[in-house]
Amino acid sequence: MKLAYTHPSGIVVAQARSVLELAGIDSVIRNEFASGAIGELAPIDAWPEVWVVRDRDCDAAIRLLEEAQKSVDEADWECALCGSASPATFEYCWHCGGDRPSG
Repeated sequence: MKLAYTHPSGIVVAQARSVLELAGIDSVIRNEFASGAIGELAPIDAWPEVWVVRDRDCDAAIRLLEEAQKSVDEADWECALCGSASPATFEYCWHCGGDRPSG
């Protein structure tokens, strides 16, 4: 097994594992409940982690997680129908259901 991802938030780590699961990459979460050890351990050593079960899948998992992060970092887009701003991760307008503009 190889470490593919770590983050201080367990929710973010669970989302990362879900991305891998949808891609068919087997993984496990470690340190899920280690935050109680902070003080005995450095905080970063208690962060939850996603470990990829098959070593050969690790590079693909890291690339997949990097791509997923890029979509989160993109700017909001404006709906052509109603003018509302929707997050970059939305394919349809949150307000009226209009399609995201291509390009």
